[in-house]
Amino acid sequence: QVQLVESGGGLVQPGGSLRLSCAAPGFTLQNSAIHWFRQASGKEREAVSCITSSGDQTYYVDSVKGRFTISRDDAGKAVLLQMNSLKPEDTAVYHCATDYDYYCTLFGAKTHFALWGQGTQVTVSS
Repeated sequence: QVQLVESGGGLVQPGGSLRLSCAAPGFTLQNSAIHWFRQASGKEREAVSCITSSGDQTYYVDSVKGRFTISRDDAGKAVLLQMNSLKPEDTAVYHCATDYDYYCTLFGAKTHFALWGQGTQVTVSS
């Protein structure tokens, strides 16, 4: 059974960096668009970024543009979210998700996905 597994979260000071990874052990992610979401305590889940299956199109919520970069690793086994210049408001549980499609359809509006990861905690605090 396919599972999405996130890793790379942790505690970082404001201005610091983290790199999150989304992988599907035993499976390739090359044929699916991958979305990153985050949910802060007491807040609604928010779409953060998405990369198409080919990797040639990426999408970001306005609040992370210029600070976060989504990419695929060369082996096609993971999707990475490089997060720089982190702010306290980036604190949240970050999840990756896929609907097994090629494109980032309805990025920011789509909420139902076939597969979700369990999430990784990112805490930005001094």
